[in-house]
Amino acid sequence: MEKEVTESAPNEPSKDEHHLARSTAKSVCLVLTTTCAMILNISSSSVTTALPAIGRDFNVQEDQLQWIVSAFSLSSGCLLIVFGRLADLHGRKKAFLLGVFWLGLFSLACGFTKSVIALDILRALQGLGPAATIPASIGILAHAFPPSRARSLAFATFSVGAPIGGAVGLQIGGVLTEFAPASWRATFFLGAGLASLCFIGGCFTIDADPPSKEEDRRVDWIGATLVTTGLVLITFVLGQGELAPQGWKTPYIVALLILGVICIGVFIWWQHYLEHAEGHQRPPLMKLSMWSRSNGKFAVMQLIAFLELAGFISFAFWAQLYYQDYVHLSPVGGALRMLPMLVTGVACNFIVALFIGRLDVVVLIVIGTVFTGIACLLFAVINPASIYWAFGFPAAITSVIGADFVYASGTLFIAMISLPHEQSLAGGLFQTLTQLGTAFGLAITTIVHNRVLRREAAKLGYDTAHSLQDAPAPAQLKSYRAAQWTAFAFPIFGAILAVIFLRGVGIVGHKTPSKKAVDVESSSTNHGQGDYARNFVELEKNVGVAGVSEKH
Repeated sequence: MEKEVTESAPNEPSKDEHHLARSTAKSVCLVLTTTCAMILNISSSSVTTALPAIGRDFNVQEDQLQWIVSAFSLSSGCLLIVFGRLADLHGRKKAFLLGVFWLGLFSLACGFTKSVIALDILRALQGLGPAATIPASIGILAHAFPPSRARSLAFATFSVGAPIGGAVGLQIGGVLTEFAPASWRATFFLGAGLASLCFIGGCFTIDADPPSKEEDRRVDWIGATLVTTGLVLITFVLGQGELAPQGWKTPYIVALLILGVICIGVFIWWQHYLEHAEGHQRPPLMKLSMWSRSNGKFAVMQLIAFLELAGFISFAFWAQLYYQDYVHLSPVGGALRMLPMLVTGVACNFIVALFIGRLDVVVLIVIGTVFTGIACLLFAVINPASIYWAFGFPAAITSVIGADFVYASGTLFIAMISLPHEQSLAGGLFQTLTQLGTAFGLAITTIVHNRVLRREAAKLGYDTAHSLQDAPAPAQLKSYRAAQWTAFAFPIFGAILAVIFLRGVGIVGHKTPSKKAVDVESSSTNHGQGDYARNFVELEKNVGVAGVSEKH
């Protein structure tokens, strides 16, 4: 990573104060600090493998443990847009440091909790940390590195943190739960320690927040309330619909789903009103015109990320259950079979950094989504009698490629077409879609799994009024295969969307800083307009800017 790529052009006055000169070592530490924040995904995935031990410790049934995972996902996933906007307005460094401090504090509290109800509440509070940290990290990297090979490297490294965090979390959760003296509590103590490292790193490596240049810094709290309420209700319904007493026909599930959709609909109308209203109305939380930028490719990229994460997380979830509940491996044994995901994730970081400045983004996304689809396909036709190397190993190797490629390409593309003052908001929106994709994918594959399991168990004479966990093995195998077939459809649909709608985007990474962009930046007379002009030059070169312009 060369030092000069983080500086303004030589012999030109800096018009963008956030592109400060920094040493190579400080640049590397900055990227590692933000990546560590992404790796803190172990706060979610590590707990999944620890649930049986938590249930034994608190003497509660398995169906009472779901909120330990769901509470964290709800709070962390549904506040990304709001916290992204607040980070843009009040400072990304502040948001990052407060987020990791909050996450570490409540991780520690989770480790000392004495009841499952208290753990549920603390997990919900813990999730507020990543909701603040992740959007801020995206904005920090976008402002620290101008379009250059350094930016491509930074975002590629940051992007690999999510799948690595998920994969590492599964391994660490199983190992600590089985071997650590503190059992499942050790996973929370580890999370608190990593959060502390992120906090210390952030204090020394993240540049001071430049003052916001927005004239109106009022927050659209009505919009924030509407979108957060709608996302919470929809995410809750997706997670609970199959577990409710009457399934999706349960009255409160239907009511909450309708209410959630209404909240999102009213939010969209309210944002449209604020964006086009004249007078002294406060600025919208999210300009709807963002979705139509570069001829709607912004929206398509978000949808592809939604579908990719729906497939990737569903694959990992059902593969882990297959190993533990069908093959009857221990949590550590199942986690070890998923270990190649970690190795591939690290390798993908170097691959993305090497090729994202050379290959069309469509190529990267299609390759990634197809590889994730292959992983799902291998488990959709898996033969339990075959050796691990025939199905399990290649699936673990290929599954994470899509998540890495789509995440890196998506975040770079979003940063390229977003205005300087909305980088964290755009990043938060991207993260929100991936969270919703995760919830949607698990909900749909769970529906398919349960329907197939009941049908096949009934064919074999099993009384489905009893627990389906004891259903005949052939019925269980068919249900796992059906879930993976469903997961297979998500990334493949994403690949089709990329081929049809992302043609012309071109390369979103950079080999070297764009001289033309720097020239445009140096001619700008307004602070912050340099990034805007540079993004437009890059976008015009690769995509075309129809529908991107807006008041600034």
